[in-house]
Amino acid sequence: MGVEALPVEIEVNSGEKGEPRTFIVGLPDAAVKESLNRVSSALANSGFAMPTTKMTINLAPGDIKKEGPIYDLPISLGILASTGAIKAGLASEFIIAGELSLSGDLRSICGGVALALLARSSGKRGVILPPDSAAEAALVEGVEVYTASNLRALAEFFNGLRELPKVLAKDSPFKREFEDTAAPDFSDVKGQQAVRRAVEVAVAGGHNLLMVGPPGSGKSMIAKRIPSIMPPPSLEEFLEILGIYSSAGLTQSSENKCFRRPFRAPHHTISRVGLAGGGPNPKPGEISLAHNGVLFLDELPEFGNILDNMRQPMEDGKITISRAAGKITLPCKFMLVAAMNPCKCGYLGDPRGKCKCTPMQIQAYRSRVSGPLLDRIDIHVEAAALPISDLRREAKAESSADVRARVVAAREIQKKRFETSAKTSKINASMTPSEIRRHCRLDDEQAKLLSAAMEELGLSARAWDRILKVSRTIADLDASEEIKTQHLFEAINYRSLDRTI
Repeated sequence: MGVEALPVEIEVNSGEKGEPRTFIVGLPDAAVKESLNRVSSALANSGFAMPTTKMTINLAPGDIKKEGPIYDLPISLGILASTGAIKAGLASEFIIAGELSLSGDLRSICGGVALALLARSSGKRGVILPPDSAAEAALVEGVEVYTASNLRALAEFFNGLRELPKVLAKDSPFKREFEDTAAPDFSDVKGQQAVRRAVEVAVAGGHNLLMVGPPGSGKSMIAKRIPSIMPPPSLEEFLEILGIYSSAGLTQSSENKCFRRPFRAPHHTISRVGLAGGGPNPKPGEISLAHNGVLFLDELPEFGNILDNMRQPMEDGKITISRAAGKITLPCKFMLVAAMNPCKCGYLGDPRGKCKCTPMQIQAYRSRVSGPLLDRIDIHVEAAALPISDLRREAKAESSADVRARVVAAREIQKKRFETSAKTSKINASMTPSEIRRHCRLDDEQAKLLSAAMEELGLSARAWDRILKVSRTIADLDASEEIKTQHLFEAINYRSLDRTI
């Protein structure tokens, strides 16, 4: 349900008196009912046979709807155990799931990580899964992960005739680092030093970022290079990411089989359900798929009213979806990166006078993004049109590797500050009010300066805390224990667009 796994016990009773039919009970959906056809063919092609008597298969507990083909394998094993074809003693030690082909081979399923976490929390010895699903489950510590390629091999395992291969974390393809020599690099970005600096500060502290500028100023180009300066996730963070992707059925593509943070860039035609999650049987949306990573929204005003669905999740780091089928809570701690034009045509402020928008058109365009949402974006930066001299410059700009080194150093300072373990990491953007008071202290002159800026820009109380958080991150990049006046000035400057947006 959502990204969590709940245990389902398969009970099979064969040899009953009556017409030789098979009944599945326990709120099965159409895919579960169809499993009987797959199971019977798989058993026959694996050297076994379906019982020729009345048989009842119960999926307990009976008040939760069962969906998908993951019950094929345990149902077939339950049938074999009920007829004495296998010894079922070992079954209670494992959580078993898998889809069967008609030949008896095992196919991958969604939720391998969730099943392994369930096995660990319920005190099971381990899990038995298809090969691809076992590769992701192997990253969960404290759980033995076994895999079988077909039903026959698993039956022989239960009968003590063979051993199943054990999958280790070091052998998992999800453990490999992302390597792409053609990956976008910040050295390709010409000019835009102010935007590059704002991006570095945003990534170092996990702050939300908005870039405003005319078409062709490099907003999208810079955003697509943010993954190249992101620090690697911790194992626990990656398991959270992998668990969400696994439940959504996205772990089978080769591009997702690597140890890195997600970068999601949905098109502005996306629906509310696609962005926030949900549906008749609730599934993760883009904000959850961006968990522990980046959500990039290009052409921000074009998304319209669905943006307001993100306001509460951005504050809480989770979203609760309630439907008739049930209620689920999904994690969604992401760094929002957004880009927009200054007006509908995009050329407001162009010295060549290209903009033809009226004040009313400009106001209507900007009002598509609500004030409460903008208030939750820590850093606003203007991406000015590039001069020809910058475009003609052949010298390479600073590379992503150099920027990433400073970002990682700042994250290490934050890790020590918040005394987090190696399994988790806390960043400046997620500081609580008490932590802000402890780690973002200002002297009297700095407090007066910030108060004057708040009055001048007409900022909300929320902006006060966000300016302090950004100031703390800028100080961390300078390896300064205290927030200095220049750090505060820079953080205030990142809110200057509040006067015009």
